[in-house]
Amino acid sequence: MTKPVRIGLVGLGNVASAYVQQAERLAVKGRVELRAACGRAAKKKTATEEMRIPLFFENYEELLASPEVDLVVLLTPPATHAAMTKSALEAGKHVLVEKPFATTLDEAAGIVKLAAKSRGLLACAPFTTLSPTFRAMRSRIARGEIGAVASARARYGWSGPSWSKWFYEPGGGAIFDLGVYALTTLTGLIGPVKRVSAMTGVAIPQREIAGSAHKVAAEDNAQILLDFGGSAFAVVTTGFTMQQYRGPAVEVYGTTGTVQMLGDDWDPDGYELWRNDVGAWQVFKESDPDWLWTDGLRHLVECIETGKKPALGLDHATHVLEVMLKAKEAGRTGQAQTIESTFSPPAPDDSGRAEAAHLIHDRTRKH
Repeated sequence: MTKPVRIGLVGLGNVASAYVQQAERLAVKGRVELRAACGRAAKKKTATEEMRIPLFFENYEELLASPEVDLVVLLTPPATHAAMTKSALEAGKHVLVEKPFATTLDEAAGIVKLAAKSRGLLACAPFTTLSPTFRAMRSRIARGEIGAVASARARYGWSGPSWSKWFYEPGGGAIFDLGVYALTTLTGLIGPVKRVSAMTGVAIPQREIAGSAHKVAAEDNAQILLDFGGSAFAVVTTGFTMQQYRGPAVEVYGTTGTVQMLGDDWDPDGYELWRNDVGAWQVFKESDPDWLWTDGLRHLVECIETGKKPALGLDHATHVLEVMLKAKEAGRTGQAQTIESTFSPPAPDDSGRAEAAHLIHDRTRKH
């Protein structure tokens, strides 16, 4: 048996408990140990008593120097991600970094170059492309089951966080925090973007953060238009301005059919498929209802165990970062922006061919 991968958790904010849950799933199988945490002194009790993590550091460099840590999980604000990822890779650690992994293209290029020669593996959130629902949809699109993609729509938003002001400051914003999910999913399904335009703004100029008023200085509302080339277009709706919504998170319209994701792409609940040759809506349930949006941790641990390269490519993460940055620029200037980067979409698998068992409804009405 291989030794458990020893995890150091950096940042003990709102999302840390979700990664602890994923780590605990792996720990009961002997695959990981939550060995260390790093955060403000006020978080020590949370880490050592509630999360039962043995080692606690207030200094990030001390965690990196610890021989007790093999894999660093970075859950800090976006502005810190690039420098902390770089330090961890230079220390020879494996790294999982929350989105986005950098906030400038220069930072991203430096990390890509470093990751290529580091002995540590790097996985970048979000991990929507790992879900069974995404993989099934990707396979059906790649097999041409809805024809050529002509149009698509994705949405993710909510009323906005009230616990930290960085979400509303430069380096934050709804596109980095929320739109990144939809952009990762759409590009994963369809391919690289050629051009982006956007309307962005501040719809709610002042927010209450931890009981105090705070002026919003980063976009909290955005509509992003994507051009994939060949007259294939998509729109992303995102913002800290959406109180509630119902309906598919992702819709992809092809020349002979439609496929749309039920639930959010970070928490999918299966999908619906329309094919002209079938003449009916088919509804497929999520084959793994316990799938978690932190599944990138499981995937990275598997790669560490097997020596395989992570499926979550840095070329894809860099492409999404460029789209986000240029969407922000398009929103400021009113000018469409050309995207220079590219990537290869995730390879389709054959899991979709065995989905008959997950077909739960076949509506024979044609409209």
